[in-house]
Amino acid sequence: MSSPPRPPLSEKKDAQVDTRSFGSCSNDSNDDNKLLEIGYVPSFKREFSNIATISFAFSIMGLCSSVATTFNSPLFLGGPASVTWCWILGATMCFTLGASIAEIVSAFPTCGGLYTASAQLVPKKHRAIVGWVVGWLNILGQILGLSSTEFGLANMIWSAVVVGKDGDFVITAGKSVGLFAGLLVLHGILNCLATRQLARLTTGFVFINIGTTLIIIIVLLATTPRSEMHPAAYVFGSQGVVNQTGGWNDGIAFLFGLLSVQWTMTDYDATAHISEEVKRAAVAAPSAIFIAVIGTGLIGWLFNIVLVLCSGPLENLVSSTAVSGSAVLDIMVLRMGKPGALFLWAFVCMTAFFVCQTALQAASRTVYAFSRDKGLPDRGFFGHVSSWTQTPLRAIWFVTLIGILPGLLDLASTIAVNAIFAMTAMALDLSYIIPIFFRRWYRNHPEVQFTPGPFYMGDGFIGWAANINCILWTLFVCIIFALPTVLPVTGETMNYAAPITGGVILLSLVWYVIGGHRHYKGPQSNRTDLDQPSAHTVIGGGAEDALGAPSFSEKADGAGQVV
Repeated sequence: MSSPPRPPLSEKKDAQVDTRSFGSCSNDSNDDNKLLEIGYVPSFKREFSNIATISFAFSIMGLCSSVATTFNSPLFLGGPASVTWCWILGATMCFTLGASIAEIVSAFPTCGGLYTASAQLVPKKHRAIVGWVVGWLNILGQILGLSSTEFGLANMIWSAVVVGKDGDFVITAGKSVGLFAGLLVLHGILNCLATRQLARLTTGFVFINIGTTLIIIIVLLATTPRSEMHPAAYVFGSQGVVNQTGGWNDGIAFLFGLLSVQWTMTDYDATAHISEEVKRAAVAAPSAIFIAVIGTGLIGWLFNIVLVLCSGPLENLVSSTAVSGSAVLDIMVLRMGKPGALFLWAFVCMTAFFVCQTALQAASRTVYAFSRDKGLPDRGFFGHVSSWTQTPLRAIWFVTLIGILPGLLDLASTIAVNAIFAMTAMALDLSYIIPIFFRRWYRNHPEVQFTPGPFYMGDGFIGWAANINCILWTLFVCIIFALPTVLPVTGETMNYAAPITGGVILLSLVWYVIGGHRHYKGPQSNRTDLDQPSAHTVIGGGAEDALGAPSFSEKADGAGQVV
């Protein structure tokens, strides 16, 4: 990565954004100074080390569990070749998106993530509406991501029960929704732990996540006779294109395989949402995102190739999966036997459990930040940090209870509930490309002063290519995810991803016009000393407007809540 430009001499004293200052600090002072420059009083304890932050970034993607949850879609819609090629295609494009996000997170390491950053990358008159749209898209995506992962975990557990009982068990919608809700409440309880305990709990996630994936790969290869492995033409070639959409052409059916990789490799900015709890956040948070994207993309491709290679006849898999619900588990049972498969499946479920743990933590910080900035009609109620645990307990339980609602779609139809997977990718990725686009569009505007952090791709070809590519790719996949996956379209096969996502954004804009604009002015500072020059160095605002708000006469309580 290229080094960021040096700030003018008049700004060096206060800006403190030089890479070396972050790399050499032995305490949290530089992190807190950076946060104060952005306009926020530190509210959390910084307990996440480098390894804990990287583990968090890997865990939010949950490689083996995420593949297990979404593997059915590419396999049964576009065929084995769709599984293989859509993963590496999507992972490559996601790499440009992850890198683009990382450089913004490095410049704005706050728990608001790209929501906070987006309002700083546009002129003052646009800050409120841009922050509003990005904030609501991000909250929608975060909550849907949590719900879809938790729903996937519930079905993975029930799939294991079906296999354990040799198919003598029926998974009903009521059982799935009941277990889903119970798991969400359990994760809500676990997220009430203090930051130090959360950091310790997170540290080992990465080893279980990657370790389980690699062990499954090795065991599948060791237990599958060479004569029963599929040929390269089936795994990579035209023999592996099997259109089962009921009417779409082979090209569209093939592209439906992107759902797996796009859903797995999303929520990149989850690490940003805990950046106020991370040591050396401007370096550690973007580096963790970058490392996790590369690792998940490459190992995930290998995992998908091995699954297809060892999958056995597709027609047998279709019939067996109709009972168990999971093609990945059926492949493991076929090659390892029931005891071995269920033993390793327990670790796959554990990985999904970790994903839900980290997803709820990230989503609660997003709600906390939006409430702190008066973006919710709660008078800052959810923008409160508990003095007991130093975590936003109110936001945690808000996300937990609201997160149950999307899972209720399963009571309508299985295909309807599958829309939450597409909605997650659509809402989150759209919220990511908005600040990326505006950073380039307003790069020369006098009111926009983007000060790069230690992680920076530069303004040359690499930086521009990555930014433009991720924007165009995100718009493309959103179109694919809006299409119904099965034809003809009926009430049960309808893809509700686009209508629900569009409906939420439309309602949020109507609310903003009617009343939201009166209390929401964009990300707001909770500082009371903004008459000091250091408060404006990085933001570039005037004495009366460091973060796009008209004034900051509010007082901040000990928890960082604006009151």
